[in-house]
Amino acid sequence: MTDIETTTVCEEGYVCDSQMGDFNITVDATGDEGPTANQVLVADYASCYLPAFRAGGQKAGHDDLGKVQIDAEADLDDDDDLTRISFDLYVEADLDDDTLDDLVARGEDICHVHSALREGLHADITAHADAF
Repeated sequence: MTDIETTTVCEEGYVCDSQMGDFNITVDATGDEGPTANQVLVADYASCYLPAFRAGGQKAGHDDLGKVQIDAEADLDDDDDLTRISFDLYVEADLDDDTLDDLVARGEDICHVHSALREGLHADITAHADAF
């Protein structure tokens, strides 16, 4: 059984509409009609890491971290491939440096996107021509 199923359609041009259960997202390679795939990936990473950071905090006995925010930055090479992603993580709770470092590491261990972004993880692609 498959755990995740999505359908992505591109009628023409570079705008893709993806269906994920009851949810839709539009991604535009040009950035004109929606976020680019790289923007979605960086936002997805931050959106996975932030709750993972909170979960790590709860496991360590820090149930009230208050507001937590990530400002993410990414660099692209000349081919628009991601070369660097960085997070500035802001936590409302007053934590010492050692505790903060521990919670950052716990978040990395829990975040599924962090785990997935490793060298060698690429889609297995099976192409089907004359499909429509």
